[in-house]
Amino acid sequence: MADLLGKQIGNYRLIRLLGKGSFADVYFGEHIYLKTQAALKVLRTTVVSEMDMQAFLKEAQTIAQLRHPHIVQVLDFGVDRDIPYLVMDFATGGTLRQRHPLGSQLPLTTILPYIKQVSEALQYAHDKNFIHRDIKPENLLLGSRDELLLSDFGIALVAQSSHFQSEQRMAGTIAYMAPEQIQGKPRAASDQYSLGIIVYEWLSGDRPFHGSFAELCTQQMFASPSPLLEKMPLLSPAVEQVVMTALAKDPRERFESVQVFASALEGAYQKSLFFSPPSIKLPLTSLTPIKPPPEQITPAYAPPQPGTPAPLQSKARYEHRLSRRTLLYLGIGSAIVAGGGIVAVESILHDSSATTATSPTPTATHIAPATPVAPTTTSSLGTTLFTYTRHSSAVYRVAWSPDGKYLASGGLDTTVQVWNATTGSRVYTYRGHQTAIWAVVWSPHSGRIASGGIDKTVKVWNAMDGGDVLIYSGHNNTVDGVAWSPDGTLIASASRDHTVQIWNAMSGSLVLPYNGNALEVYAIAWSPDGKRLASANADNTVHVWDAATGKLVFPPYRGHSSGVRSVAWSPDGSRIASGSQDKTAQVWSATDGSPLYTYSKHTSTINGLAWSHDSKLIASGSEDTTVQLWDSLSGSTLYTYPHHNRSVVSVAWSPVGNMIASASEDTTVQVWSAG
Repeated sequence: MADLLGKQIGNYRLIRLLGKGSFADVYFGEHIYLKTQAALKVLRTTVVSEMDMQAFLKEAQTIAQLRHPHIVQVLDFGVDRDIPYLVMDFATGGTLRQRHPLGSQLPLTTILPYIKQVSEALQYAHDKNFIHRDIKPENLLLGSRDELLLSDFGIALVAQSSHFQSEQRMAGTIAYMAPEQIQGKPRAASDQYSLGIIVYEWLSGDRPFHGSFAELCTQQMFASPSPLLEKMPLLSPAVEQVVMTALAKDPRERFESVQVFASALEGAYQKSLFFSPPSIKLPLTSLTPIKPPPEQITPAYAPPQPGTPAPLQSKARYEHRLSRRTLLYLGIGSAIVAGGGIVAVESILHDSSATTATSPTPTATHIAPATPVAPTTTSSLGTTLFTYTRHSSAVYRVAWSPDGKYLASGGLDTTVQVWNATTGSRVYTYRGHQTAIWAVVWSPHSGRIASGGIDKTVKVWNAMDGGDVLIYSGHNNTVDGVAWSPDGTLIASASRDHTVQIWNAMSGSLVLPYNGNALEVYAIAWSPDGKRLASANADNTVHVWDAATGKLVFPPYRGHSSGVRSVAWSPDGSRIASGSQDKTAQVWSATDGSPLYTYSKHTSTINGLAWSHDSKLIASGSEDTTVQLWDSLSGSTLYTYPHHNRSVVSVAWSPVGNMIASASEDTTVQVWSAG
């Protein structure tokens, strides 16, 4: 059919083309007399007989009778020069295909409102014994208030009744068509199947079936879709089951109605908030050491001996770095959770001239590929098991999933990346923050992650798809630390606004503010029993206080001579370790604050601390570029991990096996054996 742009159809002048569909073109039109605006859907066919005319009018009359908040209202219909057309309300927001192009992956928090609205519209039509027959993203429109509007009710049947048939035109629709509809026996469950295809596509970023018209027909009728869990390993099985039920080949095996399908999907999502991916124990003997080339291995920094020149790389790195104290005065700081506790870190400003031949500074436009891990038979203390290199800037936080299978890391590049701990394959990249991320922590009993940073908020989101559960905005300055209560019901957040705030992890409602800190709070950690909190402060103290009342359990711990940057509770609950700008890590009694041991082998600020599962060992990460593994009772150093070449900001001990993950300003996260 010739382009009708600028021409008149009925009483409307066609001003611009809005889109091309399988059966019709849609134009933005203006009434030539009333000057009102509308959308005109002009079928790509002509009415060739009286029988065609009657069939078209019957369907158009039926469509016009559908009045629902989520169905595009038909204003007029007619035939002009044998060309059928419908006049409809103009949806200013365009289509969902335009908003989310083919290949887009959407979180369930985005998908669910769409499905709820379209299912209400479809249920209304189904109750009137009317089937849509052409559910696809192109027919889901958005109104002026971002409400969903379902369009094209009955258009497929109108076009078919007008002898319009083309495999090419049908190809876009056949990708969403139910098996029984292909056989010419559509029913209400056919619309549910099409909606299931859309949910599958939005979740995974891909349709379940591909190919020519004939191949798509065959697949829709006989082939099973690939399991969603193969494409999205963190997806809740309950969510996958709901989608696969809607995609059953036999319509009798689908949900009772499209609205039941929508409710089941929402219910599965709610369950997924408390879902932990199935545990997969990863014995250290299954991992291969990955050793960097000799020229990339940087020894731990140590002060030069008198008369001995400092190593060139360390000298350059320290000469082109602002002091931590200076950065604190500038207000650049952070705090992060690690190994049962929170560690504080601050951003470092690097001069571009500080790069050396052995310590390149990655740029935002280059992301190195992950290095795969292959099986091996041995794995000794300090063996690098995997190096994750997909961040484009400094990494400030790393956290293990509860089953030890995944890691989440975040930092200066404003992303939190969820990835497989053994292969490095990315599961999801969360981009909900627009500024640097100082804190990332995984819920102990669910698939949720909480992250916070310079934007003063804590965002709680679903690890499998990034869907926001809630945004907490109770702080008025940078959020430096976030910690989840052991039972997963509460979150404590620490900020430069001098407060720690405890709030409900599901509703975001404030439970208890703690205002006993004189200066910035850099780190926060829960006791293993969930009854107390330890907060590390810029005034050189650590406060231990009751999580229910906010009262101090004993006077503040004052063993440090400079700001306390990290704090972690021993798994047995008896001791607390704190790391400071004074270059020491101190272990002290969680009962009364009495000092037990001071570890002083680092040569710079200690940013991160993590305890071993048996409370015998501590891993400490420092600005001196090392992670040191030491005995928590005697302080004897067991091992120094030297393979970062800039400040180590965060350390975390795996909940499965003896593995440590360390995050650094060198843009990497390194996973290595703790013996």
